[in-house]
Amino acid sequence: MKPHQLKIFDDAYRFVLEQKVCTVFGSKGSPYPSLWDNTALSETKPKAGGWSAKVMAIWDWKTRIPQTYPDEVFYGKVAGGDAVLMEMQHFRNEHFPQCHKPADEMGPLEQQIFELIRLDQGYTGELRKRTMNRLACTKSQFDTALKKLQISLNIVRSNDVCHTNDFWLPMREVHLELVERHS
Repeated sequence: MKPHQLKIFDDAYRFVLEQKVCTVFGSKGSPYPSLWDNTALSETKPKAGGWSAKVMAIWDWKTRIPQTYPDEVFYGKVAGGDAVLMEMQHFRNEHFPQCHKPADEMGPLEQQIFELIRLDQGYTGELRKRTMNRLACTKSQFDTALKKLQISLNIVRSNDVCHTNDFWLPMREVHLELVERHS
């Protein structure tokens, strides 16, 4: 299949809907196409420093597409840890029923972090600091547990445009009907 030539936000949005699931930056072995492999923008870093046009566009799209179209596109992680954008009907009808694992079936650290998020949502950095202080875990243990909570569809990143960084919510606060239907 010929790669797409994504250059603008609307191209990327249509690509997500067309593909149903796409990774953000891609990874070897992923069954999904990626925004990275299908974006026709320069990968050359500016001489003054910073990110290339391609990295800047994809970073923007992975946040702005689900913020702009929250009823049409889901942002999350799939098994293996890849960040993905997913067409909402695919998420609701196929991905969630197949991949949701209740928090009480997760490991002790995941359960404790989920409970922290349930009681007091927050940004990744704040949650990491609180968790490391309260539970005496390492940064790596926290990051792995947070990823597992995303993959198991217990937490979700807020699409509220007031959050410029990843702000975590329990999945039930965003998709209550799915959580109740599959619990």
